[in-house]
Amino acid sequence: MNTNNEYSIPSFARGFFLSAKSILAGMMKRVGSFTELFMLQHLENPRFYAMILTDAIVFITAFVMAYCLRFEFLLTKVHWNQIKEVLPFLLASKLVVFYFFKLYKGMWRYSSLSDFWRLAQASFVSMLLCVAFVLYSRSFIGFSRAVFLMDALLTFLFSGAFRVAIRTYYSARTYKRENHDISVSLPEGRSDPSKRILIIGAGDSGEKILREIIENPHLRFCVIGFLDDDPAKRGRAIHGVPVLGCVEKLPDVVERHRIEQVFISAPSATGAQMRRIVEVCKGCDVSYKTLPAIGQIMDGKVSIKALRDVNYEDLLRRPPVVLNTTGIQDYLSGRVVLVTGAGGSIGSELCRQLIRFGPEKLILLDAGETNLYDIQMELRHELNFDACRAVLARVQHQGIVDEVFKTYRPQVVFHAAAYKHVPMLERNPWEAVFNNVMGSRVVMEMSAKYVAERFVLVSTDKAVRPTSVMGTSKRLAELVLQSMRGGKTRFMAVRFGNVLASSGSVIPLFRKQIEHGGPVTVTHPEVTRYFMTIPEASQLILQAGAIGDGGEIFVLEMGTAVKISDLAMDLIRLSGKEPGKDVEIVFTGLRPGEKLYEELIIRGEDVAKTAHDKIMALHYNGHWNWNGMDSQDRFQKWLIPEINDLYRVAETHDACAIRRKLKELVHEYEPQDTECVF
Repeated sequence: MNTNNEYSIPSFARGFFLSAKSILAGMMKRVGSFTELFMLQHLENPRFYAMILTDAIVFITAFVMAYCLRFEFLLTKVHWNQIKEVLPFLLASKLVVFYFFKLYKGMWRYSSLSDFWRLAQASFVSMLLCVAFVLYSRSFIGFSRAVFLMDALLTFLFSGAFRVAIRTYYSARTYKRENHDISVSLPEGRSDPSKRILIIGAGDSGEKILREIIENPHLRFCVIGFLDDDPAKRGRAIHGVPVLGCVEKLPDVVERHRIEQVFISAPSATGAQMRRIVEVCKGCDVSYKTLPAIGQIMDGKVSIKALRDVNYEDLLRRPPVVLNTTGIQDYLSGRVVLVTGAGGSIGSELCRQLIRFGPEKLILLDAGETNLYDIQMELRHELNFDACRAVLARVQHQGIVDEVFKTYRPQVVFHAAAYKHVPMLERNPWEAVFNNVMGSRVVMEMSAKYVAERFVLVSTDKAVRPTSVMGTSKRLAELVLQSMRGGKTRFMAVRFGNVLASSGSVIPLFRKQIEHGGPVTVTHPEVTRYFMTIPEASQLILQAGAIGDGGEIFVLEMGTAVKISDLAMDLIRLSGKEPGKDVEIVFTGLRPGEKLYEELIIRGEDVAKTAHDKIMALHYNGHWNWNGMDSQDRFQKWLIPEINDLYRVAETHDACAIRRKLKELVHEYEPQDTECVF
């Protein structure tokens, strides 16, 4: 026998444990190997027997107490005989039922609400077994049925109380140890080791945070109270901590209760509400942190490195636009739909939105193997849409695109394939020509050749008075589109602002910089941009296809342009940090091709309202008189040969020559690299 047993089991109990272990091990020979392995894990743990023994004592006490209460503590010899006769079966049945309800699998120091529900169920089931045994056994005629009901209640109360006592004991011991450790390292002159905390948000998330603080005293937090805008919660309390008022009371509460830090626990708050809360905290000159819901951390939506995974709608500084889907069903349901750039941020979200309208088939075309595979697998296995076909190809390869149109005959085409990184295309302008201009023209020509019903081009606000190669290439794609209107295919475009959290956008970069402690790099303090969310962008594309007659460029009403520096500060604050204190902002200067302000409308474009109050339709009437061209036919005959010349220049990889040719084609193009333009 091992005399160094760490559990120090008394010698008189060791024999009982070994005997019980032998009996149970013999019984396990009749069951499967899995159950045998599961049981052996318990048999090797002496605390398992301690729990069994404790509950056996509780069961005996509860049964005897039930008799005493039923007969007002006047037990006769008959009553004692009844107790002795039924007790062996009652004890055995309760232990078996409690075991199968997994009440000996967990650790009592961590007993939870679900454990007490199982405890109640096990008490009730064991009572039914005992009553059934008594009813169908002739030798137990004359037993009081009320005893068994009282026994079930007492079993639940006594067993639950014992588990609560165990949990309380360990919590108290931890609290005492932690307080002792903290008191040793307290700064001189301070007797209270805890930081005084106020929680904004008296909901489920706030309650979980309070409970975590209570159960973990080593966190050194003392929650003074809650603030919540819900009038029904004011004057109430959570775990003894009062709700002191609404958020507007924060300055008074901070001063009166000497609050040192505020925890913002409002995961369901809108962007406007979050900004209001943050502004109030800033006005009080108190430290604050934005805390996520526990479920968000578990789902992987929030990194442990970042206190809160910011909802990008928080950064819009306006309510997100919800577009009317009336009419979308009519032109998508039962149609074959082609999406180019299907693996990108916009293209993939567009695919997710499209399948809601029941297309007959969805053709996914992308040049990126990994992104294309990911969206195909998501559609099939997560969204249960099997009618999708993936085509790995580049849009400028005319032969492949022709084969795709010939094979699938798409009736609706959404062209989202494009290069969009401004500084990258400034250094590699030929790729902007090949992909954004040539690729767009190829897909448009194939749409017209195979008589697609609708074609929607994804453009950008950088096409308005462009200063970059990227913006100019997208402007050329718009001109090609407008030159092709008038046929059986309805050609239209949508002009986006910056799309939050899309690939290549500034937000993912800022997030990484914040997670690493900064600095956050902004090009210029006065740079402003229009912003929209990925769902807004995708819905705008779908809406354009429904309301377009051909030749229009659609623009979403996006409110006031936002300074990038303000966006960076909002993101830092919503991540629970303070700009300039926790994370610095550094201005690095404008990048090649970048301009301070973006616009949505070109001079000469007529602005018209549409059926949706947040969407404008732009019709450009000025370019038909460009260089004396007074008709669309003459414009097209001039434009196409000029674009062919642009292709030939791009094949030389001469950046200066490409910019000069772009300037000839798009007169409003003002390149920043003036040395390359004569």
